[in-house]
Amino acid sequence: MDHHHMNQASPWGDFQFAPEITIPLLILSIWYFRSDYQKTRNQKLFAFAAIATTLAVVVTPIGARAIDFFSLHMYQHITLLMLAGPLFVLATPQELREKFQRNKIFYTLTNPWLAFLLYATMMVGVHLSGPHLFIMENPWAHHYLEVPLYIVIPYLFYFNLIDPNLTNRRISPAMSVINLFLMMVPETLTGFAIYITKESAYNFMYEINDQRGGGTIMWSGGMIIDAAWISLAVYHWYKSEELKSKSL
Repeated sequence: MDHHHMNQASPWGDFQFAPEITIPLLILSIWYFRSDYQKTRNQKLFAFAAIATTLAVVVTPIGARAIDFFSLHMYQHITLLMLAGPLFVLATPQELREKFQRNKIFYTLTNPWLAFLLYATMMVGVHLSGPHLFIMENPWAHHYLEVPLYIVIPYLFYFNLIDPNLTNRRISPAMSVINLFLMMVPETLTGFAIYITKESAYNFMYEINDQRGGGTIMWSGGMIIDAAWISLAVYHWYKSEELKSKSL
């Protein structure tokens, strides 16, 4: 039995610099705000929100102690996957979107169904007992693999689903709504499965209440945030139908 993560002191005084995230984020921010791409006011606001959201769960106690507390791990997970990733998408200027889409690798990775598969696999996979124990017992895997992928893969997944363009889209607004609804299934089921597990799912790494709390955050928090992105996709759908009826 491995008790090395249990009964640890309160996490709320711990902060970390996390250079593997903060330095690339700083470079990206400077480049973004200084670049010549035409950015709308909203895009700049989304960029600020994406950066702030990422830092809020990386440098704070949430990020510093995500390895020790399952509930904090889940707060970090949900925030990066479901808030920061899509906010970075909404911050992307139109010209840059078009540039990305001309890149063959990016174009392949943002195929709506491949991106769906990558996102679902990562979300479920990192919470299976084996991969989760490996990541938590090897901090480098958490810092250099898991956390960066929590930003990159959602960016690929949401890239076409919340595309602000109403025409020439890779996936129709109606299909975006369906795709986002379908993603609620693995999210909710994984969180709920963790919540109802009476025994330790992770080799006694966390206290049961902490484990159950993490499961609750995943299925309830995930559903609330999903509802917001589904609403945005429904709004795009409504607007695109309106556009079609005007052009008839």
